[in-house]
Amino acid sequence: MNTSKLKQQLPDTRACHGRNSPPDTGDDAKEAIARVTAVDRGQYVITNAQGEVPAKLTGRNLYISESPVDLPCVGDWVRVSYHDAGAHASILEVLPRTSFLRRKRPGSGIGFQMIAANIDVAFIVQSCHFDFNVRRLERYLVMTSEGHIEPIVLLTKIDLIRPEALEQLISTIRGAGIGARVIPISNVSGSGIDQLRALIESGKTYCLLGSSGVGKTTLVNRLTGHASRATNAVSHSGEGRHTTTRRQLVALEGGGFLVDMPGMRELGVLGVSEGIDDSFADLQARSLNCHFSNCTHASEPGCAIRDAIARNEVDAAQFQSYLKLKKESEYLEMTHHEKRQKDRNFGKLVRSVMKSKRRQDE
Repeated sequence: MNTSKLKQQLPDTRACHGRNSPPDTGDDAKEAIARVTAVDRGQYVITNAQGEVPAKLTGRNLYISESPVDLPCVGDWVRVSYHDAGAHASILEVLPRTSFLRRKRPGSGIGFQMIAANIDVAFIVQSCHFDFNVRRLERYLVMTSEGHIEPIVLLTKIDLIRPEALEQLISTIRGAGIGARVIPISNVSGSGIDQLRALIESGKTYCLLGSSGVGKTTLVNRLTGHASRATNAVSHSGEGRHTTTRRQLVALEGGGFLVDMPGMRELGVLGVSEGIDDSFADLQARSLNCHFSNCTHASEPGCAIRDAIARNEVDAAQFQSYLKLKKESEYLEMTHHEKRQKDRNFGKLVRSVMKSKRRQDE
């Protein structure tokens, strides 16, 4: 990583040395601010103005963390202390996040999984040839909206379809009420790449979101200016193959930073009611004209949204997607709260038992 670029981003360290900071025991233990550039099974890589250093989370941080969301993720700014002459570091604190990407934890478990933090712009990548899916695009937009991240849609592999087919895809996006900027690109011909590069601002952090095989790794190589990441040949259908295996922060040619990440198969939404409302702002605006203020848009008379669907002013599929996301988010949120309460109760029991044991030992 270009550490000189990172140095320009470093926040004011004076704000991070409060009364709870551990004492400075010498140059080898001096505290500083760094950024998490990679996470792999509880092992961290941080980058400071001098370079990359392996780091571990202190036991105290592990103990006080109420959930995995509190643990460092790629893009986090962290307060660290160095040891072994600066060859290793301990993460003391995760600084407040300005934005975040998270989703429901994959599988049957209920909880959040942090993906990345402190992202300015998310490039949502969909292939024109095999991967295009408006409903999945809506989920990504809900995710970015909830995390306070600007979305830009990248339609890749435009060299595999006709211009009129591309126009139809863009029309489908607009018909679904999606107003995000759309940039068609081709990693083969280079079309749209310069337009994308022109968007990269020095000091800002970007990320790539999308399924495996849509051309994200090739795009990273173009934006970084060198083929640092291996790519696999596409299949005869034009579908790419999975290559990225972990999230990592890399420096871009334009002075910005990019979080490269594997494709996500599951996009469960949890605690994203605000993001859903923002992503479906047109439906939210129409709902204000419903006869009943608590209209569920199911069977009540005077429903402005159902009337708009009947007049072909609103896409019925978009409305069904909105209802599905709302229902899924509300159900998972309720289940998540129940699980958190059980975890808190269990934690209180453990602390009570430990306190009782210490009294007996005394």
